[in-house]
Parts: sequence; structure tokens; C-alpha cells
Amino acid sequence: MASEKENHVVNGEDEEEEEKMEQFFALLRNFREARNRRKHELIQREQEEISKKKKKKKNKISKLGDDGEKSSWVPSFEWEDFTAEIEFRRPSIIFPPSFNNKQEEKKQEDDGLDLNLSLSPASS
Repeated sequence: MASEKENHVVNGEDEEEEEKMEQFFALLRNFREARNRRKHELIQREQEEISKKKKKKKNKISKLGDDGEKSSWVPSFEWEDFTAEIEFRRPSIIFPPSFNNKQEEKKQEDDGLDLNLSLSPASS
């Protein structure tokens, strides 16, 4: 009878240990499932962001051309484009006369040579 009581006690302890082990493994399974769900959610978000970026890129590409290349349009100019009178938005920058005179004086002082070209015959 003593051995039966000991055997029963051991079996009772084994059952408790088995229940604890089952609970532990259930916790591990739940943790893995939660981790995998979160991982899949993040992957889906990344894929959605990538697809949004691709759509934006496609929209930009469609504006450029069918194949994603810039259009091969080359502007052409007519002679009239250059002969028309130009109206400036702002007045052009004109340097004061003293500035222009200083530059001319510097040119003449540099070499001391007369660098002005003339078509008249040289007088010697």
C-alpha cells in the first residue's frame, strides 16, 4: 500500500509538471503567433508604402512620356524670334561713367602701348 501511495503522489506531481509545461509551451506559441502577426503587419505596411511610391513615380513618368523617358521634343527657333523687340522687366544695369573711365585708364596704363586699331595708313 505504501508503494501505491508513493506512486499516486508521483503521478500527481507529474500531472502538475505536465500542466505547467503545457502552459509554458502555450505561452511560447502565443508569443510566436503574436510576433509573426506583427511581422506580417509591418511587411504589409512596407509593401503598401512601396506601392504608393511606385504609383507616384508612375504618375510622374506618365507626365514625361509613355516609356518613362523625357520627350524628344526639340524647340525650333524662327528668325522672327530674334528680331522682335525685347521688353525687360527691370532696367538693365548701367555702371556709372566713373567706373567705365577707370577701366579704360587701367588698360592704357598697363603697357603704355596704343592698342587701338585703325584702318588709316600708318604715319611715320
